[in-house]
Amino acid sequence: MSALDAETKRKLREMNAGELLEAITTQDETLSISLSFEERVRLVVDDAYSAFTHSKVAGLIRRAGLRYPNADLRRVDLLHERGLSREVLTQLGTCSFVTRQQNVVFQGFTGSGKSYLGCAIAKRACEHRIRAHYVRMPDLEEAWVAAQDSTGGSGKFLRKYASFTLLVIDEWLLDRPTESMRGMLLELMERRYGETSTVFCTQYQQKDWHQRLGSGVHADAIMDRIIHNTITVETGTHNMREHTAHATT
Repeated sequence: MSALDAETKRKLREMNAGELLEAITTQDETLSISLSFEERVRLVVDDAYSAFTHSKVAGLIRRAGLRYPNADLRRVDLLHERGLSREVLTQLGTCSFVTRQQNVVFQGFTGSGKSYLGCAIAKRACEHRIRAHYVRMPDLEEAWVAAQDSTGGSGKFLRKYASFTLLVIDEWLLDRPTESMRGMLLELMERRYGETSTVFCTQYQQKDWHQRLGSGVHADAIMDRIIHNTITVETGTHNMREHTAHATT
């Protein structure tokens, strides 16, 4: 393709076709000169689409707020002591559980890699062009308290966190939620139930959740909207922070 004039470039930028402009201007004339016009157009469009997809995925990852933005399921250390299954992680990496609106629980001791796995799943979802978000439960509670101080803030808060196709809640039930927080969690889980997927990273086994949720009707209702369609992955007792520290010394 011959060089584009300034006016054509301006029009492409105005149409938000920056990736297409970049693909056209960087096409190697030496390699493509023997191709037909249709073949050269196809190559340009393929390059532009690849750049567009990469840009979109990068934006999704950035907005997901991941604690570990470089987390990668393919680099998870499968130490025998952890008892993690490569097959299970590979299946989660397909994000088919999101299509089925299933939840995932990563349960294990402090330092066993729950947060990393939650971030890795969220990042994988972004790579599948799925809108994901990561939040620690203490931060979720802080945001909920702040939301109640503004008119319509509670509704806006719930709409925001209900809208993520995949929501990762880290440090789930680390602190016992207040009555207000339990009410919010019930409403949030109700809105997400059967529509989206939630990943819970927690130290506590499911048998302990009810008591930590207050053992009342809110606990019953919250549990009912989580546990019946959930994949549970035990991350074990091995402290990966300690293991990593020893490996680098």
